This record gives sequence, C-alpha cells and structure tokens, in this order.
Amino acid sequence: MNENLFTSFIAPTILGLPAAVLIILFPPLLIPTSKYLINNRLITTQQWLIKLTSKQMMAMHNTKGRTWSLMLVSLIIFIATTNLLGLLPHSFTPTTQLSMNLAMAIPLWAGAVIMGFRSKIKNALAHFLPQGTPTPLIPMLVIIETISLLIQPMALAVRLTANITAGHLLMHLIGSATLAMSTINLPSTLIIFTILILLTILEIAVALIQAYVFTLLVSLYLHDNT
Repeated sequence: MNENLFTSFIAPTILGLPAAVLIILFPPLLIPTSKYLINNRLITTQQWLIKLTSKQMMAMHNTKGRTWSLMLVSLIIFIATTNLLGLLPHSFTPTTQLSMNLAMAIPLWAGAVIMGFRSKIKNALAHFLPQGTPTPLIPMLVIIETISLLIQPMALAVRLTANITAGHLLMHLIGSATLAMSTINLPSTLIIFTILILLTILEIAVALIQAYVFTLLVSLYLHDNT
C-alpha cells in the first residue's frame, strides 16, 4: 500500500524498453474471428453489435463520409477493448496517456478538416463567419471560430484521458480504503467493498461510453466536412 497513487499510469517497460507498443497491439488479438460458414453465438453477437454501431454512426453521412466506416468501427473497438483491459488488476491503460489520445485525435480530425477544404471549401470557410454577423465583429468572430476549430482534437483527447484517469484513481482510492478498513471495522469494510463493486460496474459502462463518444465526435467532425 506504499506505492504511488499514479504508479499505474506510468508506461511500463521490459528490460528498459517501452512496452506500450506491445500493449496497444494486444487488444486486436482478443477479437474472435471465424473461418466457418455458420458462426457461433459469440461471433454472431459481435457482428450484430458492430453492424448496429456502424449503422447508427453512418446514418447521417453521405457516400463520401461512409468510406470512413471501417476506420471508425476499428477505432471504437480498439478504444473499448483497451479501456476494458485497463480495468484488470496490475494492468496498464494506454488511453490514460494524453499523448496517445492526441495521436488518435489529431490525424482523424486533420483528415476530416482537409477533406472538407478539398471538397467543399466554400462551406468550410463559411463556418468561420456566421451569416448576418455585424461588420465590426467579423475579425473577432473569425479568430474565435479558428480557435474553436483548432481546439477540437485537444478536447477529444482531454475528455477521454480525464474520464478514464478519474475512474482509475477513484477505484484505487476506494480499494485502498477497503484494504485499510479490513483490519479495523468489518461492517464498514463490507459497505466500502460494495461501493467498490458498484464503481467497477460503472467504470465498465464508462469505458464503453467513452469509446462511443470519442468515435461519435470524430464522426460528427467528418459529417461537418463532407
């Protein structure tokens, strides 16, 4: 119990070499695949969930936007599996690292924005200046809209990092309190342990919701630029 509160957020190393790359590549190995004509129940359920998610995200897109469907589905599966694996004891969650979340957010955001400027440059530039803006406010509004556009990937990354990190910290604190109270007061320990179980269930939901929110916001940015 003497370990640092933020020890679980330190990127692990193997023989002095960073192991984050291996951890990032591990979740795709857990996705079951089938070589048979008739799938089992697990793969059927998995395919149904993927089809439901992609249909919901792609419903608002045109033909050009739907070319991103495979990338967005892969993104939500990767983030969800990474978040869920991070809830296991003595594991590392890559999505608690702001650098990794920025590495996911910036290319996707930049690709959507560049696509917008290439295909619909007039509409893309029109977002910087709302219709009917008074002339004296034009320079200020252009600056504000530019900042709001550039801050979008940072908001994506910070939102995911903050939500996952806060949940892990809270679970660590309550788990430490449960262990400390186990030798002092058994009824209090049972109450705190019950709270820990409920928090774990909540964190499982948060892990899935944050994966969906991250992907949905990228999908909305894509919709605005196609």
